[in-house]
Amino acid sequence: MQALIDESIPTLAKAIATVGIEDSNWTSMIGRSREANLADISLPCFAFAKQLGQSPDSIAQSIVNAVDVESNSAMGEVMASGGYVNIRAATSWLANRLLSPEPLAESEHIMIEHTSANPNGPFHVGRARNAILGDTFVRMYRAAGKKVTAEYYVDDMGKQVGILCWAMENLSETQVNQILESKELLDESSQHSQKADHQRVKWYQAANVLKVEDTSVDEGVTTLVQLSEEANEDVLNRFDAAYQPVLDGMLETLGRMGITFDSFTKESAFIIDGSVEVLMNALEKSELHGTADNGAHYLELESKGIKGKSTKFYYRRGDGSSLYATRDLAYHQWKWTQAEQLINILGEDHKLQSRQVSIALDELNIPTPDVVFYAFTKLADGKMSTRRGNVVYMDDLLDEAQIRAQQVVNEIRSDLDETTIHQISEAVGVSATRFNIARISPEKGITFRWEDALSLDKDSAPFIMYSHARACSIYRRAGDQSLPTSINVDELSPTAIELIRRMAKMQNELNNAIKLSRPNLFCDWLSGMAADYNRFYRENHVITDDGINLQNLLLNELSRDHLRRGCEAVGIIPIEEM
Repeated sequence: MQALIDESIPTLAKAIATVGIEDSNWTSMIGRSREANLADISLPCFAFAKQLGQSPDSIAQSIVNAVDVESNSAMGEVMASGGYVNIRAATSWLANRLLSPEPLAESEHIMIEHTSANPNGPFHVGRARNAILGDTFVRMYRAAGKKVTAEYYVDDMGKQVGILCWAMENLSETQVNQILESKELLDESSQHSQKADHQRVKWYQAANVLKVEDTSVDEGVTTLVQLSEEANEDVLNRFDAAYQPVLDGMLETLGRMGITFDSFTKESAFIIDGSVEVLMNALEKSELHGTADNGAHYLELESKGIKGKSTKFYYRRGDGSSLYATRDLAYHQWKWTQAEQLINILGEDHKLQSRQVSIALDELNIPTPDVVFYAFTKLADGKMSTRRGNVVYMDDLLDEAQIRAQQVVNEIRSDLDETTIHQISEAVGVSATRFNIARISPEKGITFRWEDALSLDKDSAPFIMYSHARACSIYRRAGDQSLPTSINVDELSPTAIELIRRMAKMQNELNNAIKLSRPNLFCDWLSGMAADYNRFYRENHVITDDGINLQNLLLNELSRDHLRRGCEAVGIIPIEEM
């Protein structure tokens, strides 16, 4: 899109001068057309009306009449509509750009922190949106040519880990089962019940039940947490022994979804290295600094726009210890030593805390990160909670997805062997699960329903995967061929032209989704790409009775490449057979 703008400006400049427009800022007004079916880019003419004493419609038409389209290979059609000059790229220009794409420019190093879930139990669907969105951003940025580090911040010293540690050290399995049975919370129906994260969540849940009735539980947990915040080596080692098997189990589940991390950073690191203490001392010099009656230190944020009961940002307790948010400041300071751009993926319930942390970072002259917030995933009958046990675990969801996909594959591909059917159904199940989350705009909430999560309908991951597999099948059947180095646009059918237009916009759609922090926009492009490819191959045969149509084969190969790269950018597994 930017290339079309750049190519169009010299020709538009001559037309605008002819019309008599003297506004030198007009080039900044050109942008993506609001009517994608009509044009690719548009120039609004409303700002010129006062100068020329004419209506925007009349000005737009005058500019169109003055444009020399024949002199510009990038311009296909130039039209006036609703006060806009609308420009549609020439098919031949788009085709040449597909065959000779511009190399991606080098970029700054980006660190994307996502998931960072408390290691106190298995991944459930409510947690999965952060992981899927985060990994989709990682993939999209990499597809756009960016250098990315996927980061996991390990909460190795908080209350959640403290509860798990206390339970593992004080409760036997018999006690745990009895406690959960008494509250009808014991459920070992999952085939993953012996997996470490599924096992240990029982201790976590049992301790949460017990501490309601026994104050000594809270007292024991509080002692452990306080010692961890003092960087007590013994307690931190005990915490590590309690949570690490859970974290390993969580990462195994994420790995099944194709989600991996490049680095893991422990919260305790910033207590141990002393950076938290340095920052707390620095905050005491802030004009916003205050001290509570109990000796706790805070920043008063009312003057920074924070309202209500949350104007005080506490960063040091009365006993001198730090809080989670304080350690978050040190964590961000460290992250800026690792990358030039930081992106955090957070649930919408973190908006206030994120704003408070940003103000504190400003006071410390530490840059603030970019933050993408997402709305919650809820069960049809309420919010999910690992503590209460009312969750849908991702291990079970992925199993169910694989089973449902296998039923469909068995019906339509009975010719395949059992191993291949399992591989296909696993890929379809995982991809469908991911895509049904990624295709929803982050700010929109999701109510989890099995029929939605495992949809195999059109505009779904399986439909996109089938399109890619179809392109692979045609490629295999065609065999090794010497493909044309150019495209004869005069021989293209309308469906072939639309396919070229769709492919030519891939990088622009990817960059736009990144810019707006909305992966769903690129998911829309990918669904459209699959639909356009399906229309193309139905109407434009590659292999005919007379041989192989090499131009159609070239378009098939371009489609196969775009579908593969698009799938990888959103976490769909681009299998080659379905």
